[in-house]
Amino acid sequence: MTTSVPSTARSYVLPQLGLFDNLTVVQRPVPSLSPGQVLVKVHAVSLQFRDLMVATGQYFLPGLIKENLTPCSDMAGEVVAVADDAKQRWSLGDRVCANFTPDYQAGEPHPGIIHSSLGAPQQGVLAEYVVLPAFGLVKIPDNLSYEEASTLPCAAVTAYTALQRCGGVKSGETVLVQGTGGVSIFALQFAVASGATVIVTSSSDRKLELATKLGAKHVINYNTTPNWDETVNELTNGRGVDHVIEVGGPATVARSLKSTRIGGAVHLIGFLAHDKEYDSNIIPLILGKAIKMEGTWVGPATMFEAMNRLIATHDVHPVVDKVFPFEEAIQAYKYLESQAHIGKVVIRVSV
Repeated sequence: MTTSVPSTARSYVLPQLGLFDNLTVVQRPVPSLSPGQVLVKVHAVSLQFRDLMVATGQYFLPGLIKENLTPCSDMAGEVVAVADDAKQRWSLGDRVCANFTPDYQAGEPHPGIIHSSLGAPQQGVLAEYVVLPAFGLVKIPDNLSYEEASTLPCAAVTAYTALQRCGGVKSGETVLVQGTGGVSIFALQFAVASGATVIVTSSSDRKLELATKLGAKHVINYNTTPNWDETVNELTNGRGVDHVIEVGGPATVARSLKSTRIGGAVHLIGFLAHDKEYDSNIIPLILGKAIKMEGTWVGPATMFEAMNRLIATHDVHPVVDKVFPFEEAIQAYKYLESQAHIGKVVIRVSV
């Protein structure tokens, strides 16, 4: 079952890891399908900080392809060919995203799934056509464009998964979100859609203005308010928040714990502020307030699908900062590296 597909197509590769400036376009045969596979025409790819780390040789994972790696994990596209045994699952023209880790279908993460992560260690999706297992795709919500949908597989699913852990965020609860990066913005949007009150911290008033527009009730500039945990407790009448989206790491986790209510949850997602050792008071804070603290990984396909239902029901739209044409992928990487963006950086692969 196929539609019109060229015999060759363009892909980006990194000849050697170490620099993203050496991203090179190559012409490759479009792969034929094996049983259980689907051919997808890629319309858009979004960039993650992880993609910068992979390209510059700072991402270490067993089995990582180190020569001629096609980068990136997050894409949205159109099904253009389906193996016979996958026809019950997918049809020509279906709009789909790739699941970040195709083998991760449901349940808790386990070592056996990590090897299937796209863009590292497996070949990625910065290409005009990609072949993926039929089970490694998720339907795009009807309210999203390809550019918007391309931002979902990593950052959005991670944010949604975090908010579903430890009992899940509920209407009327309070969520503290650190920063305005990809995961943080999605966490803000999903928490608001769930009926929670959201507090956002950032060093940029411009980014805090966006957070307010997206539904944050309170915003705090941590440069002008370095003791932001005290402000959070004032805003919650001394109770503390129910959930914290923690992306700072050693420099922020102690204040996150001080901001959390007794029995609340801190979801560890990143470690951007890593120029400091962990505060020795962390363990007493966790024990003294019975705080649930856990690392969050990208969720399974079932979580992706549940998230998409929320997106469709509440008409949530990802924040896309800038879209680059396929030919300007290196410029897109440079823009991501500059950290000038608010929202996601996207590469349009095809119209």
